[in-house]
Amino acid sequence: MPSGLAALLDDISIIARAASASVDDIAAAAGRAGTKTAGVVIDDAAVTPSYVTGLEPARELPIIWKIAKGSLFNKMIILLPAALLLSQFLPWAIMPLLMLGGAFLCYEGAEKVIEKLGGAKHGKNLDSPIENPEEFEKERVAGAIRTDLILSAEIMAITLSEVATETLLTRAGVLAVVGIIITVAVYGAVALIVKMDDAGLHLSREGRTEAGRNFGRGLVNAMPHLLTLLSVVGTVAMLWVGGGIIIHGLHELGVLFPEEAIHSAQHWVEHVAGGLGGVLGWLTFAGASALVGLALGALIVFVLHKVLGFGHTEEAAAH
Repeated sequence: MPSGLAALLDDISIIARAASASVDDIAAAAGRAGTKTAGVVIDDAAVTPSYVTGLEPARELPIIWKIAKGSLFNKMIILLPAALLLSQFLPWAIMPLLMLGGAFLCYEGAEKVIEKLGGAKHGKNLDSPIENPEEFEKERVAGAIRTDLILSAEIMAITLSEVATETLLTRAGVLAVVGIIITVAVYGAVALIVKMDDAGLHLSREGRTEAGRNFGRGLVNAMPHLLTLLSVVGTVAMLWVGGGIIIHGLHELGVLFPEEAIHSAQHWVEHVAGGLGGVLGWLTFAGASALVGLALGALIVFVLHKVLGFGHTEEAAAH
């Protein structure tokens, strides 16, 4: 009996060590994958506050909660199983799909830049009067969840490309960990951002000290600038991530020059910049990727809107 118990405890110990190793593998792989998805995450966090613009302050957090639940559903129920099946049976399709998503990010980013420079706006005009708040809220949430599906697909694809050689269990664990952490981080940050002006307004009126009231007024005054900065950062992140994915994908498919040329520029900057070489080298690579993304995105915008005519109906309606 004692020997049977000892054998059982030994088996449990072996299983526990194996499970611990798996957890360590998942944590390490999730960390590597998380850094690769940073640009898409920044864009997600920058885009989402726009979906509560124009709505009652009391509805902001409930709407963000609805979008967050939709985002989690997108990642865990739709994308995670699809990603695992893809990696198991069609691993060669991961890079082309990743490049397709990168091209979409380039298109979205370039369209925003063109609109900011005075180009025609496409899609619904968010400045239009809200006639039915409940219906408008439903449409806004549905639109946010659709956009999140695309960004989440990109996040999961980037993550999958980083762990494609791992075991099925590790892949599943990494995708789940990255999906949950990113959802919590993005929508937690969004909730803080959209309620910051309310907190500032409360402090400016109810603060017990003059310093507290001044801080509240500063928050209120800073919010428009913060949202503008987020919009700019989100657009740049779209172009940088999208362009980087396209460049790397071309390299994987045998078109070596774009990535090698950009890496050469990055290494040259790192060499001549001394102590700031790491930061400036990264900025060089990110900036060049963003320029590639802008050029590709502008081409897609031209083809879709000028050649094929997509968006003309919405544009006319907006005017």
